Amino acid sequence: MKTYETKLIAHIRTDFPTKFGIPRQSGLADELEGVIVFDPEYRVKEALRGLEGWSHLWLIWQFSEAVRDGWSPTVRPPRLGGNTRVGVFATRSPFRPNAIGLSCVRLIGVEHTQEYGDVIRVAGADLMDGTPILDIKPYLPYADSRPQAKSGFAGARESYSLEVVIPQELGERVPQGKLGALKAVLSQDPRPAYQDDPDRIYGFPFGGCEIKFRVEKDVLYVTDVEETGIH
Repeated sequence: MKTYETKLIAHIRTDFPTKFGIPRQSGLADELEGVIVFDPEYRVKEALRGLEGWSHLWLIWQFSEAVRDGWSPTVRPPRLGGNTRVGVFATRSPFRPNAIGLSCVRLIGVEHTQEYGDVIRVAGADLMDGTPILDIKPYLPYADSRPQAKSGFAGARESYSLEVVIPQELGERVPQGKLGALKAVLSQDPRPAYQDDPDRIYGFPFGGCEIKFRVEKDVLYVTDVEETGIH
């Protein structure tokens, strides 16, 4: 079997210390912000020259929590109830021969930090905190956008969103500046696609808090927000 070497150039810092709650695709929660921190070898200012001329970027990254020795030609997408098998190359499943992900993010800007040199601030990322970044490329709207493209079995999700209800006293517990991003995440329905129990309480860590919620019909109710200190 042929092999090749891939270098990790950076890691991204986000508000998601675990996989649960992360939007299923990039750009669905544009309010989410992340910071790309380069590994020491790639902290070269000249490598980012001209980056501000682009509004969006492609991130090529590794599903670091899904790396495994073998692979299966079929997977069971949660969007199909978790029981129907389809070809792995007809999905965006993390369980692939090469555990590589692709995300389009909005560029907020390049900032210089004393500790990490120049970092890239982005919005709309669907990555867990600490995810390794393999490469960064500009997004070309005239070439990369295909508005008439078919969406396969994922098409039903294109306009789907939940109404989100957060009591004021719970919203005040969310770290400053993160409430809008949290609402955007929750509106995408973080539950496994095949679960629909209105009495079940779900939870996930976000931005140093544990967010608890339940869903009844098309409304998501936040039931508790607890500070955890885990970022």
